[in-house]
This record gives sequence, structure tokens and C-alpha cells, in this order.
Amino acid sequence: MKNIIRLIFGITNLLCMALLSCKQKPAPRQGPVPVNVISVQTRPVLYYDNFPATTQALSQVDIRPQVQGYVTAIYFTEGTHVQKGQKLYEIDERLYKAAYDQAQANLKVAQGNKTQAQQDADRYQYLLSHNAVAKQVADHAFIALQNANNEVQAGEQAVKTAATNLTFSIIRAPFDGTIGFSQVKLGNMVSVGTTILNTVSTDNPMAVDFVINEAQLGHYQELQGHVQHKIDSLFTVVLPNHKIYTYTGQITVVDRAVDPQTGTIRVRLVFSNPHYELRPGMSCVVRVHNQETSPQIVIPGKAIVEQMGEYFVFLAKDTILADSAGKKSNSDSAATAKLRAFQVRVQTGQSIGAGIIIQSGLEAGDKVIVDGVQALHDGSEITTASPSVAEQQPPGGKKALGKNNQ
Repeated sequence: MKNIIRLIFGITNLLCMALLSCKQKPAPRQGPVPVNVISVQTRPVLYYDNFPATTQALSQVDIRPQVQGYVTAIYFTEGTHVQKGQKLYEIDERLYKAAYDQAQANLKVAQGNKTQAQQDADRYQYLLSHNAVAKQVADHAFIALQNANNEVQAGEQAVKTAATNLTFSIIRAPFDGTIGFSQVKLGNMVSVGTTILNTVSTDNPMAVDFVINEAQLGHYQELQGHVQHKIDSLFTVVLPNHKIYTYTGQITVVDRAVDPQTGTIRVRLVFSNPHYELRPGMSCVVRVHNQETSPQIVIPGKAIVEQMGEYFVFLAKDTILADSAGKKSNSDSAATAKLRAFQVRVQTGQSIGAGIIIQSGLEAGDKVIVDGVQALHDGSEITTASPSVAEQQPPGGKKALGKNNQ
């Protein structure tokens, strides 16, 4: 019995010790968060509005045969520049040459019949004037002459048709441009209007299309009407290899209507392309030189935090916090106001290097916290005494906004 009592007593002691060891000590009060602060100032800025874009040929056609036959010759190198009127393909011309020769022969027969009919008509006209022939016979001669004239005209049209078909057996470039891969080879049979031989597109100049928001339409219509500052680099293009294209563009077309599904409208620029660097279908970026001349607020991107799709900064202010009843905190006094961080929502604009334009929410002279924002919340006590701020992990729901977060 005594052993059982001792065992119960021992277990009770162990449980008490375990409970005492699990009891947490109160966390010590944290000190001010070390931060770095800058004073907001306005300054002139130079930047570009960027738009995804696609290059387009100003003119592009699929080459189709207008006569049927076998391909007997190909006169170009694929992927090269061709001149207007240059020979591209030849289709077996023997049938069309024979048809042309036959039409020429038929025309000569008709012309001979016309000559004979003309002579008969002249003879009967003379005899009729002397009442030496019946009028019915003379009328038949005149009708025969008219039929002969019509046969000559029909023969001439047949010769033109045969000559046209013979011409169509040689396919030529419709305009200056670049030709693509041939869709047929030597000996292939081609059909009228259905077989695509190749595609030719203009290559200089080249169009670049991009879309803008309907709210920007008025501005781009002004640019199209040349109501703008004289800026050489108003429209530039960044190529897929991240190289800035040498030549600048001009706005030529604003589409006729806004897409009601997206609220956007297409704009077309035209760029000189003497070295054929631009090819149809390339993905690039159009840079539009911003013409805003008034000074703007630019702060480091690391000072901005994002929460639920909105952007905020922390301002440093000397203040005294009040409790829920409106009374001053017991730990503060009017004579010793504390430096605290207060969260302010801002509207961000274009990124400029490591900085970001602030369109609204800040004023010149505001003290913005640029380092240590990951450890702050609204009303945090801060200090600027430390020359450097240690990196701290951001709390849940906050992340610093750098250039890549725009």
C-alpha cells in the first residue's frame, strides 16, 4: 500500500514539474525597428510606356496559278528579296502555245473571209446602183460582210485569250518583297485557283501593330495628327533579342473601332527596314516616349509593399498614439513623441531603373521608409539611429515591391 502511495506521489510531482516547465515566460517588449528614411522630392523623369507588339507586312499575297499544268521551272531562291515582275515559276506552256498559234491561224482565216466579203459587197453595191442586180442578192452580200467582220473580232479576242493564258504560264512577283518557302517542286501538277505556290510580303517599310486602352485613344489620335513635341525617339522598338531597333517609327493608322470585349483598339506604326531585320510575325515591344514635362515623385521600388493587389508605403512621423478611449498611452508623453511608421496607399506608375513613379498618395517632403519595411505594421515604433538595417523576413501577406513586381 505504501508503495502505491509513493508511486502516486511521484507521478503527481512529475506532472507538476511538466506543467511548470510548459508555462511560457512573458515576451520582453520589443524595441524600435531600425529603418532608413528618405525625404520625397519631385524631379523631371524620362521614361517609356511599353506595349507588346507584332510586326506585320504592309502587303502580303498568296501566289496561285491562273492556268493548270506541271511546274517546269523555278527561278528564285527561297527566303530572298524579289523585284516586281521577276520570274518566279514556269508552268508547262506547250498546250497554251499551241492554243495561241491556233487562235492566230483562225484569225487569219477570218481576215481572209472578210476581204472576200468586202470585195463581193463592193461589187454588188456598184451593180445595185445601176439596177443590174436584184436587191435581195446585194443584201445577202452586205450581211455576209457584216458576219465576216464579226468573225474577225471574235478571232482577235480568241488570240488575246490564248496570249493571256500563255502569259500566265510564267508567274512573276506582284511587287517588291521577300518570298518564302516554295509549296511546290519541279514536276508538281498545279490547279487553277486552289494550289498555293508561295507567299510574297513587302519588307520595306514594315508595320508594327500594338493595342492601347480606349482611355488613351485621344492622345494617340493627337499623335497621329502631329500634335506633339518634336521627339526623335517618340516610337522605338525593342527586338526579341532585347536590342533597340535602329530606326524610329511613325504612327500611320488607328483602327476604326474599339473592341467591346477588351476595351482596346489597335494602333499601327511604320518603320523603315532597309536591312530586312524586321520580319512579319515577330514579337517585339513598342516603346512610346512619355511626353510628361512636369516633375514627378520617384521612390525606390523596395520601399513599396503589396497587399491584396494594392500598393502601400510606410511614412515616418513623430506622433503620440492614443488608446481606444482617445487617451494618450501611459508610456508616452507629449514631451517625448515617438517616431512611428504609418501605412499609406499609393498608386504606382512606370518603373525607372530601381525606382518607381508614384502617381498619387505622396507629397513632396514626406518621409518614406525605404529599408526595414518587412518588419513594420501600421503604428510600429521605429528608429533611424542605426546606419544599416538587417534583412528580415516579411510577415504574412506583405512583400517588398521591386522592379519585377510592377
